[in-house]
Amino acid sequence: QVQLVESGGGLVQAGDSLRLSCAASRRAFSNYAMGWFRQAPGKEREFVATIRPDGGNPFYADSVKGRFTISRDNDKNAAYLLLNSMKPEDTAVYYCAARTSPYSGSYYPFVNAYDYDYWGQGTQVTVSS
Repeated sequence: QVQLVESGGGLVQAGDSLRLSCAASRRAFSNYAMGWFRQAPGKEREFVATIRPDGGNPFYADSVKGRFTISRDNDKNAAYLLLNSMKPEDTAVYYCAARTSPYSGSYYPFVNAYDYDYWGQGTQVTVSS
């Protein structure tokens, strides 16, 4: 069982920045690929970013590429999402997710919700114009 707890959400203005954090409960965290997704009101959950277990080769949705940065600190069992140049359309609940299956580069990047086994409870991000 893996518990994921997101934090760092809030209300910001367009153009501002936020850093979301995801704390994981297991020391095996360094073996997991991690992802961030978001869900806006009335919309389906969508992929935002993913990162390999070793922190390499981050991959982003086109809508956030160049503005958001995913990272991780395996010593702290934590993943992060830095949101820069935020827009009102970034308003959503942001979720982190862990993929605990043994990593295979053949299937990376993991951009679908079903690629992940564990999810956090989400953190609300609201961007005002």
